[in-house]
Amino acid sequence: MPKAYWIACYRNVADGDALARYAKLAGPLLQAGGGRFLARGAAAATYEGGDNQRCVLVEFDSVEQARSVYESAAYQQALDQMRGLVEREVRIVEGVE
Repeated sequence: MPKAYWIACYRNVADGDALARYAKLAGPLLQAGGGRFLARGAAAATYEGGDNQRCVLVEFDSVEQARSVYESAAYQQALDQMRGLVEREVRIVEGVE
C-alpha cells in the first residue's frame, strides 16, 4: 500500500495566535494518528507563480490513515481555533510505489 502525504499551504494568516493555538492541538493529533512531519515552514524557493507561503508536509502510511485524522472530531476541534482567521488549502496525495 502506498504512503500518503498531507500537504498544507497557507495563503493568509490574519492571526498568528490563532495559528499557534491550532498547531499546539493539531501537531500531537497528527502524530498520534500516525503522521510524521517531513517539512514545515516558509518556502525555501518559489517558482512558476507560487506564493512564498508557509507549507507543511506530513507523511502517513495510507490515504485512509490521513483522511481519518483530518475527518476526526478532535482534529475538527483543533481547526476551530483558526477558522476564519487563517486561509489555507490541504491536500492528501497518494505516494508513488
